[in-house]
Parts: sequence; structure tokens; C-alpha cells
Amino acid sequence: MRILIADKFPGDAMDALRAGGHDVEFAPDLDEDGLVAALDGYQALVVRSTRVSAAAIDANHDLELIVRAGAGTNTIDVAAATRNSVVVCNTPGKNAAAVAELAMGLILAIDRNIPDNVAELRAGTWNKKLWSQTRGLKGRTLGIVGFGDIGAEVARRAAAFGMAIVTGNRSGRSEEALQRMAQLDVTTVAGLEGMFAVADVVSIHVPSVPGTAGMIGRELLEHVRPGTVIINTSRGEIIDEEALLEVIDEKDLRLGVDVYLDEPGAGETTFDSAFARHPRVYGTHHIGASTEQAQRAVAEQVVSLIESFAAGHIRNQVHG
Repeated sequence: MRILIADKFPGDAMDALRAGGHDVEFAPDLDEDGLVAALDGYQALVVRSTRVSAAAIDANHDLELIVRAGAGTNTIDVAAATRNSVVVCNTPGKNAAAVAELAMGLILAIDRNIPDNVAELRAGTWNKKLWSQTRGLKGRTLGIVGFGDIGAEVARRAAAFGMAIVTGNRSGRSEEALQRMAQLDVTTVAGLEGMFAVADVVSIHVPSVPGTAGMIGRELLEHVRPGTVIINTSRGEIIDEEALLEVIDEKDLRLGVDVYLDEPGAGETTFDSAFARHPRVYGTHHIGASTEQAQRAVAEQVVSLIESFAAGHIRNQVHG
């Protein structure tokens, strides 16, 4: 197959594809618009953050396969792919540990005010009395929105810190998920309002789909207790940033976020966001899955998916 890799990707994984007889082109700096012309003649496309529009899919009739090197496929027009008989696959679970590590890092950073401690110390200020005023995590309750691979990894780490875990009560969970919940002594609650009523920290791990867009919005925020910590390492669309900014000071909320509405697609550029600048928001640069361990695991899965597809077997297909 002719394969275009339009994002960062490990060299040894590309070598593995070439060793399998594939023609691989590496173009990590392509953006959404550039992809329309660049895809001409390729049967497979591999992306991480690069957006794949309907225009790019519609214009390239040789395209058969799009592989998202990650779990979320909201940056790919899956409906357009389905309409053009293009298979879309992803690599769920391969970066779960990395995202969970960042989520826990943000929880700890907020609880102990680590970024502000570092900033003041670097500025030459010593204020132990102020920065000693923290609550600690042991015995506090963590609510997890979305108890999939990432949510479960967060729960494991939080349980090791002595936190109690709650998640939403819903039907249709797999036996494996129920066993994981039992092992971690996870309690279920009714709906998001029920979760925010009992949780000190809420960590969000759901995909960006029509049913989750804006789920942390004005109506829900009316019921959020003062002092709640909200962590979002899923997708920016999940949180109504404008609504949060209206109540964040009044309710003494603290946020740890790795994703934003309208965040840049480029690796390095300017980003003017009132939400990201707010002093009660500890933000990172959408780096949740960006550890060497995670990227290697994802790349190995990408290679495996492409080899399976070339052999006539479709795995991890995402339907639009």
C-alpha cells in the first residue's frame, strides 16, 4: 500500500511498514488544507492531531484506510469516510496510562499548588505559610466521567492515593469493566448531578460526540459545589468554557485541563484563550498521550492495523 503519515510517528515503526513492502511517505507538517492535495494517490493515511476533512476524503478516490494513532476520532470526518467506503480505525487503550498519569499530575498540582510554588520560588519569593494551605488527597472522593480504559487507569492510581472512587450508574457495561470496578471498590451514582454532589474532584474521560459536547455547562454548573476540582484530559468540546468562566471565581472552582475549544492544530503557535489564562486553571498543551511509552505502543498498533487491513482483515473500525 502507499501510505501517507501526516503527523509525528516513530522512525522504527515506519521502517517496519517499509519492511512489509509498503511505500511510506512522512509529512508531519501537513495541515487540514494541505492534506487535500497531498493525499492524491495514497491508499492509507495515518494521523494523530491533523484534521481530516470531508474535502480531503471526497477528493481522493484511491484512499481506502484512515488510521487515527490514538483513540478519539473527532478530528476525522467519519461520516464522509463511510460515504466514500473508506475504513477508519483507531488505537484505543494504547495511550490510556499516559493520559491517566497526566490527569493524576494535574490533580496533585492543583491540590499542592505546585505551579504557583515553582513560579514564586523562581521569582525569589519564599512564602511557606501561604503554600502550606492544602487539603491532601487521602480520603477525598474522585468522580470519573467515562469509566473506559483511561477512566479505569485513573481510578487505579487514585485508589493508590487513598481516594474513594465514584462513577455514573449506567447499563450495558462489559463484564470486564464491572470486574475492574469491583476490584477498585467503585461506587456508582445517578447522573452527573449525583456525581458533583459527592465528589471533591471530577475527572472527565469521554469522547467528543454529540451527546457529550458541552456536558459541563450552565445547567450542571448551577449544582456544582464550591471548591470542586474539575479535570479534563478528554476533548475541549466537553466543557462550556464561557459558562465555567462565569462561575469559576464565585464557586471557588479549580481546573486542570489539557484540551481546549478551538485549540491550535499546529505544534507551535500563539494561543489567545481567556480560559487557559485564568489563574484558577492549570493548563497543559494537549500532551496527555505524548509520552515515549504511549507513542511507541500506539505506533505498534498502527502498524498491526495496517498489516491486517492489507491482508484483508479490518480491526478497530470506527463507524460514522
